[in-house]
Amino acid sequence: MKILLIMDPLIPVPPLHYGGIERVVADLAERLIERGHAVTLWAAPGSRSTARVEAFGREGEWTRWSNVRNTAALAARLIARPGQFDVVHNFGRLAYLLPVLRSRVGKLQTYMRRVNPANMRLVTRLGGRRLIYTAVSDAIRRFGQPGGGDWRVVYNCARPSLYRVSLGVDAARAPLAFLGRLERCKGAHTAIDIALATGRTLVIAGNVSRLPDERQYFERELKPRFNDTQIRYIGPVDDAQKQTLLGDAAALLLPIEWEEPFPVVLPEALLCGTPVVALARGGVPEGITDGVTGFVRTTAGELAAVIPQLPAIDRARCRAEGERRFSDEVITSEYEALYREVAQA
Repeated sequence: MKILLIMDPLIPVPPLHYGGIERVVADLAERLIERGHAVTLWAAPGSRSTARVEAFGREGEWTRWSNVRNTAALAARLIARPGQFDVVHNFGRLAYLLPVLRSRVGKLQTYMRRVNPANMRLVTRLGGRRLIYTAVSDAIRRFGQPGGGDWRVVYNCARPSLYRVSLGVDAARAPLAFLGRLERCKGAHTAIDIALATGRTLVIAGNVSRLPDERQYFERELKPRFNDTQIRYIGPVDDAQKQTLLGDAAALLLPIEWEEPFPVVLPEALLCGTPVVALARGGVPEGITDGVTGFVRTTAGELAAVIPQLPAIDRARCRAEGERRFSDEVITSEYEALYREVAQA
């Protein structure tokens, strides 16, 4: 098939450090090409892929005007190339699909965040057809489904070849890990509380937000608690550093304070054999088998209480479940089946 993948141009595909869905799009493109499909990628400047990359927009720019400009630019491309693609798979704004809503080209719209059901109702009124909505978790699907349309769940993936399982970790003494944007909703402050309450070392990695209030959160509530012993901040990490961080950890902490759709770091941790200890918010509980690949609880105190149980988790089982459920090959197969379905509708 001739497949077009579209990603908002905020972060290059793949990202060097932070970037969840951009990493998924990069892996999906490579696997589809390996399977013989012709793949075109429309994404931020600086994107790299064996797919045919056609950049648009400006990296890091996200304003009302830039969204209008990007939508218009993609509309012009789609209108100028009728029949060039069998399937258009959009990970960006739904507005990007407006020029082809009523065409016979197969369309997938993937959501990795909360959905406004009014958008689905508008698409129906505009006569959209051959369109499947996918959500990266059932939690996200439930937000969008009231607007109508054909909804499916396809989780985010990670590439097993990038990570090796670490079986020799002493889960009773190894450090805990936190990896993510250092914004309040991600819960790094709670991860610190858990480490202090349990007497464990915590290694924190991730980028500091550019938003003024989140920067203030980092400077006032996180940074003063960092030291060179128990609570260590190592900055953003690339893939090799991520292997060390996750592979050496007794557990990944996800004490999230918002309806997290489905973080890519969850399958990445499992592929390292590292269990995930998380609060039950958003789609995160869908990725964890409680007591088998980690623990899901409703309060920070309950998370602290399960830390002594980490030695009972089988790290080889974590790796196996990560491969079975969230490998790039598994998720690519799920998307590939949807491409065939929507192209033949």
